Amino acid sequence: MLNLSFRYDQTAVRLQVEGLPDFSAGHGDGILGIISGWRLQLVASPELEGKREHLQALMATVLPYARHRISGVKRAFGDTASAVVISPDGDKHQLLLRSSQPNIPPLTLHLDHAELADLVRCLDALRLDPRVQVPWELPIDHPLPRKELAERVPLSQRFGAPFIGGTALALIAGLSLLLPVPRSSEGTLPPANSTTPEQTQSSSNR
Repeated sequence: MLNLSFRYDQTAVRLQVEGLPDFSAGHGDGILGIISGWRLQLVASPELEGKREHLQALMATVLPYARHRISGVKRAFGDTASAVVISPDGDKHQLLLRSSQPNIPPLTLHLDHAELADLVRCLDALRLDPRVQVPWELPIDHPLPRKELAERVPLSQRFGAPFIGGTALALIAGLSLLLPVPRSSEGTLPPANSTTPEQTQSSSNR
């Protein structure tokens, strides 16, 4: 049976996926539908390998994490029961991998921004490769909640503009009260219901 191997390279990352066509799904030669194994090489890190479920867990964790970071939201993905956990760690990103084999301690890697970007590019290249027809079970990319986007904006920026606008409005209102009231040509205020001589003469002629 034909064994397929596809490789995705970036500067700091190399991902190689091996598998077979899934003829039950109507795949022809050259289409990978069943993943038998994969290997991931990161610069200055040990080589990683595993089965499809581990690769899917890596994609389901790293891709949404990177998407949130691009939007300025720092949060961890994965929990104590997850095979893969990624979280912010200062100016780097901590990637924790748990083996499915017993008595093997978790492996912790620290990626810089460039390494994370290369890893995301490799995973995206695999996910979007038309030669790989694997039904990935990945979370749907929904728009980020407004709350998460608002929390990343400092309070000074969130409330600075409304405060400045309110202060300017109050200042303008205060200055308008200090403006002098218009006066008549004689320098006195016109009486409330006063009439001019011209108006009086006009009334008498009627």
